[in-house]
Amino acid sequence: MASLDRLLSPKTVAVIGGGAWCAAVIAQCRTWGTGAQVVRVHPRPETFSDIPTVARAEDLTFVPDAAFVGVNRHATIDAIATLSAMGAGGAVCFASAFSEASAEDDTGADLQDQLVKAAGQMPVLGPNCYGFINALDGVALWPDQHGLDTKSGGVALIAQSSNIALNLTMQSRGLPISHVVTVGNQAICTQADIALSLIEDPRVRALGCHVEGFGDLAAWGALATRAQELRKPVVVLKTGRSEAAQTGAISHTASLAGSATAASALIARFGFFEVETLTVLLETLKILQTVGQLKNPAIGSISCSGGEAALVADMASTREINLPSLSETQSQKLRVALGPKVALANPLDYHTYIW
Repeated sequence: MASLDRLLSPKTVAVIGGGAWCAAVIAQCRTWGTGAQVVRVHPRPETFSDIPTVARAEDLTFVPDAAFVGVNRHATIDAIATLSAMGAGGAVCFASAFSEASAEDDTGADLQDQLVKAAGQMPVLGPNCYGFINALDGVALWPDQHGLDTKSGGVALIAQSSNIALNLTMQSRGLPISHVVTVGNQAICTQADIALSLIEDPRVRALGCHVEGFGDLAAWGALATRAQELRKPVVVLKTGRSEAAQTGAISHTASLAGSATAASALIARFGFFEVETLTVLLETLKILQTVGQLKNPAIGSISCSGGEAALVADMASTREINLPSLSETQSQKLRVALGPKVALANPLDYHTYIW
């Protein structure tokens, strides 16, 4: 497979298909106004103001760095084959019902084989994915709204679920997000492939991955090695702990979720950080991109409430965190600041006397 650089940082874009989804991609490309050349490919000649339309991909006057393919799954295969033959940089396959299709639809797996053959060496995201947002270069092959604006650096998020990825773009936790990439059922480009590409960008400080199932373990191992060499942390939210979630993963992206215990062991072996909720994923990435990996599990807690101090103490007791006792010097300075009525401890309830 060729490099993903052209696909994820395109200068020329083709949007293949009609309807609201493709119109949204064009709107996102135009809204960010990055100067990327965008052409719509559709038999009907409508234009989106300054966005020209050609009837067929073969009629393009340039070879696109990236294409959003928003047609049905059968037409998608022909479009991917044409793009590959042209030497395009890559494509987003929006259509679903390939290998992740219902067992009652026995054509899905065969269509996926045809898709892989049609792509050849060309990178393809999906099938069954939204595409990507590159907030560093201001490019979005993304068929919906999103909450990102341009950034000079940050963390990259790679998700198997497009809806989870969309929701993460709307976070308001002060986390600068450099990229959001969705992978769908990973017929061609795997999550590890994309992560390996993004981690080489010096503007990307950390990676966050939503994983339904691990595929090519050698690729994940290569990512782990490169992440350690670059000292860039990788945080993983692995879903599929329950039987119901494992069943859903198969129908969603054709992923085999596997044993939660085995997955946790694998994540630890790779040296990645494992989290269990989206909130903790975002907050962990925020710490890592701001100050890097914490070198000491000791913390100090300060609040104006004994109840809050107790909550912190209880939370710390179930994690690999300790609350060291105050030193003599700390106690002396706090006594001067807070007066004689405040009990000095860590966690510290500084009370309200100084208000």
